[in-house]
Amino acid sequence: MGINWNYPTIMWIGENRIEDLSLACKELNISNPLFVTDKDLINLDLIKNVILRLKKSFKNLATFSNFTGNPIGENVEEGVKVYNNSNCDGVIALGGGSGLDVGKTIAFMCKQSRPLWDFEDIGDYWTRADISKISKIIAVPTTAGTGSETGRASAIINKETGAKKIIFHPKMLPSIVILDPLLTLELSPRLTAATGMDALAHNLEAFCAPGYHPMADGMAIEGMKLIKNSLIKAFKNGKDVKARMDLLSAASMGSTAFQKGLGAIHSLSHPVNGKFNVHHGLSNAIFMPYVLTFNKSSIENKIISICDYLNLNKNFDSFLNWILELRKNLNIPNKLSDVMDCNNIDLDELSLMAFEDPSTGGNPKKLSQNDLKEMYMKSISGELF
Repeated sequence: MGINWNYPTIMWIGENRIEDLSLACKELNISNPLFVTDKDLINLDLIKNVILRLKKSFKNLATFSNFTGNPIGENVEEGVKVYNNSNCDGVIALGGGSGLDVGKTIAFMCKQSRPLWDFEDIGDYWTRADISKISKIIAVPTTAGTGSETGRASAIINKETGAKKIIFHPKMLPSIVILDPLLTLELSPRLTAATGMDALAHNLEAFCAPGYHPMADGMAIEGMKLIKNSLIKAFKNGKDVKARMDLLSAASMGSTAFQKGLGAIHSLSHPVNGKFNVHHGLSNAIFMPYVLTFNKSSIENKIISICDYLNLNKNFDSFLNWILELRKNLNIPNKLSDVMDCNNIDLDELSLMAFEDPSTGGNPKKLSQNDLKEMYMKSISGELF
């Protein structure tokens, strides 16, 4: 049996570690960084202060922020132009999933000769890249959800098709990650809930994915425990620094663990994120119980082992009820139809996109397109399997 295990990177953790950002650049010999964040964050006083500190260390600091959530390929292309026109030699990616994904993909694409979609996470497409032309990345998350800071991929929407594509290369893994809980204190309860459920989905699907990867399993189950202990606390009191640190850790752990695999929660989410601009963490939270009950026959023993570690009653229903109660306490809707108009959507198109999503192969129960269509229908009606 031959298995490759790839685990994360250098991580600087703790309060006020953002003040070490210039030092991180020095460690990586980055002398002319491109600072990438989204257009909402760039105007916050917290981020303005980060940029001001960087400008004291770098004579010419280029910035790029012309994008929002669920970024598209054209955002990356524009950022690459800024990178090259400014003669940058590295990327600082700061933000939630969109800021981190765009920054990482700019660093990856800045000197490549092939188009972005040639590097979709299919087979060995990643080997098409010129590895010598991938720039170094420093990642600084401001939300505790995607875990993109410890991931080797980015989620970018192809505007022509509306499909969210996963762009992958091992060298997209940031070289230094800064986890500073103080950067997440202003996150609203709504986004705290959605991003926290995103992290839970990553850890849960990684743990339930088939295959032998005890390192990923250990990280995933501990990530779930951190979320159980701290998500409600941070939702109710955003200034709880320990809870914020737990959630940042759980998010990075989930992204590290899901190299083992994801599953139908993500397969179902990606099409609605791309076509209808639904927040990824929110859609993951909505789909979670429908996927759990669909997969029950294949994951029940694993769910019982999670219950043992999380101090829940040792049965599948206990875990499911915890998820349902958690969503209720976080004010997360039960149904997809609560967050978007589902009257005229093409379920055949969505289910085909979900079936073709790379996450589908990691689901513990083999999936057909019809299975995914049925899960969409259940999530619209609110009826569990």
